[in-house]
Amino acid sequence: MKKKNKETGLKPFISLLLTLKIPKLALAIGLLASLITTLVGLVVPLLTKNLVDGFSFDSLSAPLIAGIGVAFIVQAIINGISIYLLSMVGQRVVAGLRERMWAQLIRLRVGYFDQHSSGETVSRVVNDTGVVRNLITDHFPSFATGIISIIGAVIILVILDWKMTLVMMLAVPLTIAVMIPLGRQMAKISRNLQDETAHFTGHVQQTLGEIRLMKSSTAEDTEETRGIQGIHKLFTLGMKEAKIYALIAPLMYLVVMVVIVSIIGYGGIRVANGEMSTGSLVAFLLYLFQIIVPMATFARFFTELQKAKGATERIIGILELPLEEQQQKPDMDIAGKTLRLDGLSFAYDKGETVLENVSFEAQPGEMIAFAGPSGGGKTTVFGLIERFYEPLSGEISIGNTPIDEISIASWRDQIGYVSQESAMMGGTIRENLTYGLPDSRTIPAEELWRVARMAYAEDFIRAFADGLDTEVGERGVKLSGGQRQRIAIARAFLRDPKILMMDEATASLDSQSEGIVQQALSRLMEGRTTLVIAHRLSTIVDADKIVFIEKGCVTGIGTHRQLTASHSLYREFAEQQLT
Repeated sequence: MKKKNKETGLKPFISLLLTLKIPKLALAIGLLASLITTLVGLVVPLLTKNLVDGFSFDSLSAPLIAGIGVAFIVQAIINGISIYLLSMVGQRVVAGLRERMWAQLIRLRVGYFDQHSSGETVSRVVNDTGVVRNLITDHFPSFATGIISIIGAVIILVILDWKMTLVMMLAVPLTIAVMIPLGRQMAKISRNLQDETAHFTGHVQQTLGEIRLMKSSTAEDTEETRGIQGIHKLFTLGMKEAKIYALIAPLMYLVVMVVIVSIIGYGGIRVANGEMSTGSLVAFLLYLFQIIVPMATFARFFTELQKAKGATERIIGILELPLEEQQQKPDMDIAGKTLRLDGLSFAYDKGETVLENVSFEAQPGEMIAFAGPSGGGKTTVFGLIERFYEPLSGEISIGNTPIDEISIASWRDQIGYVSQESAMMGGTIRENLTYGLPDSRTIPAEELWRVARMAYAEDFIRAFADGLDTEVGERGVKLSGGQRQRIAIARAFLRDPKILMMDEATASLDSQSEGIVQQALSRLMEGRTTLVIAHRLSTIVDADKIVFIEKGCVTGIGTHRQLTASHSLYREFAEQQLT
């Protein structure tokens, strides 16, 4: 996702909000309550004026005092209702925005995640939407009611005394002249701060996610230095933001004090000359505060608005990315059908070609093995079959149907994938076995024990005190490599795939674990079309067909005996490993 240099306007921000489900009734009632609160607040200075002008113990009016008291109570109650409802609207809007982003993210193409760190993406979902929430929940209600308060107060002030109002309004152009350049500077700083926060979040998540690598490499000092550099960048940007606030607050205070002193001085002279009552002056000052307080919050509102515009640009950037599957496609049973790759070429992100004109086919029930030097493109072939990526040219088909005409969910549901890493989710063994299955909660324990037994995983699972409910830790760190592999195989048994793909499934295991896992894999492969990547030729010598790939090209296809006789590099591999 490329960063846009041009400034984002308000239109995308408003358009984004309008696409969400906004609780219209709560919003209307909340804004109405804010309006009532503001109008009640505008009545209080008038009541105070009457109280001051007729002030004496003998002339104290019980209805007037009661009116002021009721006005305060009503204002407090309605204001509380308004704050709650508008906060609920803000929370609902942001929850809806996060739901859309999450649903979008998990359906994006794998290529997006190749180019963006998970921490940066997390920051977009959490931090950027949080900025939008703060604007809607905290700052927009204050801005809306502040506008109403200012307009109402100015109208009443003009009616009370237009000359005094004119003196007060002289401060407005001065305030605007100061705030506009400061606001632009704040917008630039805020955008940089958001970008740096996302980058820092990504670095922290990556470091903590690979904590074992970091410690085994004794890279604590390196990571400490990198972390401190990121913290200092955030500190520097935070201090730049603080400088702007440090300018805004005193300038606002200065303007306010000048206006108040001017009003008191000028008003005092008019009261002394009998041109104005004392109550009018008091009311004027109270209305002045009803103008000044909202104006003091406007600077903060426009700062948050600039942040929200920047956040919106990033959010929309994610929401507009193409999904893996743009339209609904039919399901298809692929059992008993031939898998074909015809003239397949591929490059990551339009870079150097990784695969070029790759073709082969796998008949139902066949075992097809892939061999060749590291980096030749074997794992990329698997990525294309899994539809993690789209080929630049060529076609993958099952039977006579191109796989891109089948729904991705239907296609992947019928493929079992056992990788070298055997990725696991944090949670229990049960949750990992049933991960992704639609009826996972209803699968009986007997069925889970059956597939565990077939994968030679039953004994070690029963040895845990909690059995199937044993927590495996983040990415399965509480289990050994062999245990993780056997759970991955049990998961594949449970899904009963039509096509099985194995990428170096035993490469990282010790000899004892490898023997057990190999037995489980042999059992899993029975009766299925199987694609295997292996550096150790001893595991694939009995394959129905071996596809030799080097530098992205298929340079030989045949049985072990055929390739040994006809392919010099394969023969060299075989002599090194098998003799």
